[in-house]
Amino acid sequence: MYLHVINTGNFKLDGGAMFGVVPKSLWIKVYPSDENNMCSWAMRCLLVEDGDRLILIDTGIGDKQDEKFFSFYYLHGEDTLLGSIRRAGFSPDDITDVVLTHLHFDHCGGAVRRRADGKGFEPTFSNAVYWIHERHLEWALNPNARERASFLKENIQPLVDSGQLTLLSLPAGRSTTPLGIEMYVANGHTEAQILPIIKTPEGTVFYMGDLLPSSYHIPMPWVMAYDVRPLLTMQEKAEVLQMALEENMILFFEHDAYTETALVEQTEKGIRVKSRHRLRDFM
Repeated sequence: MYLHVINTGNFKLDGGAMFGVVPKSLWIKVYPSDENNMCSWAMRCLLVEDGDRLILIDTGIGDKQDEKFFSFYYLHGEDTLLGSIRRAGFSPDDITDVVLTHLHFDHCGGAVRRRADGKGFEPTFSNAVYWIHERHLEWALNPNARERASFLKENIQPLVDSGQLTLLSLPAGRSTTPLGIEMYVANGHTEAQILPIIKTPEGTVFYMGDLLPSSYHIPMPWVMAYDVRPLLTMQEKAEVLQMALEENMILFFEHDAYTETALVEQTEKGIRVKSRHRLRDFM
């Protein structure tokens, strides 16, 4: 088994939204913002090379939205989803499975592309099985007022129509799956977000998705304002961090622009970052 970091570019979000109730006087000490309070965030995905399977976890924001939509998020950086896959030595047709942690646009936008004739949309990875939690799909197809702007029909309906979707039915917490990868189901950020736990000979990599968008969200109160159930997020963080501590897991951060992975340790203030790394330091 081998893991490839797939960088898909960066975007900007308001620092207050990303750090929730934590005042700027605290978070600005660890995460920089521009003059408009906007912080740069990665859209970092993962490609798992496992025998005959090539499993892509999340797909970034994609490139099919219009200029007005992208202008809200200040896309920057040279990396793209398909460019990074090609640099890893593969083509889109090689992808056998796509795991979508959840269907917010910055996690699933690259899963769907415009058709070559310009008439509608289709899955980007024509040979892949797409995996999503069944409860989350229902949640996204019938969005609540808080999350409606994050669930875009053009990102979701083409996957439903394609017949390439496989729905997972998993309880909250940690479970095995038919993919041969464990998943942790979290319900604080959104309903039934699935977070892969990948066991490799070099160590266990825990894909944090939006449960811990960055290494700076590890302290308990540091929870995004986007979360639909912030108190539940705190409970899930406590469980996940204890698991990571006991099993010496490598935490992989999707949105941290400055840290790919980290190990944690117990301190007087609770579980905190022990050391920050590139994923390749372990592989």
